[in-house]
Amino acid sequence: MEPPSAAPGPGPAPAPATAAASDDEASAFRALADPTRRQILEDLRGGELAAGEIASRFSISAPSISRHLGVLKGAGLVTERRDANRILYSLAEERLAMCVGRFLSAVCPEQIVLRHTKWRSAPEGDAS
Repeated sequence: MEPPSAAPGPGPAPAPATAAASDDEASAFRALADPTRRQILEDLRGGELAAGEIASRFSISAPSISRHLGVLKGAGLVTERRDANRILYSLAEERLAMCVGRFLSAVCPEQIVLRHTKWRSAPEGDAS
């Protein structure tokens, strides 16, 4: 006969993939918490920009912008590539959408469904 199993703890530990996804999303939300970083993402919406071009849009120092870009890159919200002596940054749209989308669908799934339905039906409803 087997000994009785230990009493369960406060709850099951999350599966490694779930824990990794949570940590991954947490880094994205930490990056999004700062208004300067959110503005950088909005600026990148129009396409790739050099670090100097990004810095010129703000009244803070270039090293501060560099730190903000590092946080965004670490969170996977921007990608970078080198072009000679310039570093060019791009918005990682899919990554941003996945992180925010997963959170929203977990917190308010009805709203996601409603929004999705409105998006799909809007072109049909616009036809006059």
